[in-house]
Amino acid sequence: MVAGSNLHGESFEEILETVFESAETVLLVDPTGEAVDALTTVTSAASDPPTVRLLADAPLLKDVMDDFVVASSAADHVASGTLSIRTGRGASNTLLVTDSAVWTLLGVGDRVAALGADDEQFVRAVRDTYETRWENADDFDLRTPPLSRIRETLGEEIGQDTRADFDATLEALRNAREARGEFDEVTLTILVAARNDVLLYDISKWGEDVGMASKATFSRTKTTLEDEGLIKTEKVPIDVGRPRLRLKLNEDRFDEVTPAELAAVTLNRAP
Repeated sequence: MVAGSNLHGESFEEILETVFESAETVLLVDPTGEAVDALTTVTSAASDPPTVRLLADAPLLKDVMDDFVVASSAADHVASGTLSIRTGRGASNTLLVTDSAVWTLLGVGDRVAALGADDEQFVRAVRDTYETRWENADDFDLRTPPLSRIRETLGEEIGQDTRADFDATLEALRNAREARGEFDEVTLTILVAARNDVLLYDISKWGEDVGMASKATFSRTKTTLEDEGLIKTEKVPIDVGRPRLRLKLNEDRFDEVTPAELAAVTLNRAP
């Protein structure tokens, strides 16, 4: 790739993959939600991603980070030091700035383009301008836990079979890109837990400890899924105190109990 040359493709992922091949640092300014999604996807796939800084409008970030897949992946990159996120409007167009080039990102229909410039003085002026705006911007509070920590602790505390089903169901949801942002991660987790006969107490305690949601949210979601006939519970006596509830799928509602079907059920319940 020639620094500053115009780039064309069918997705923002293609543009970012090309830029990542030679960049050591990347500053993405005023992206669309689609561009933020693409950034987390490409960063996850890269074997040696550049250091990335994301400067975006706070309402846009809050909206796009409602998508559990995007938010948990972004949290992974923040935790590793690869990604930093700050809020504030910085440009009238979406800009991608590296040490040697500047691109304006455009999307029209099913095509995207990056219009580039590599004049040294111009690139320096742009970089200096947005470096200053970056320094004056506020950090974005990303409250979703890193996906790697979710997966690791789920396997350790609940069981490797449950983790495997969680991964497979989440992958099925990743593939349904047009509907991906419409699912609820607590619903997904409870359905996966029910497939593996996990106690409600155990999965809700894990979920609260890892930072996914409160025990109360898990309990409310369990009740909703039970009322809809998707899951059922059975009482498990304990030595002291009230019996605990074991989650089980209502197999009368499923043709097959596969992660792919759980993903489909999760999406069909989306508002």
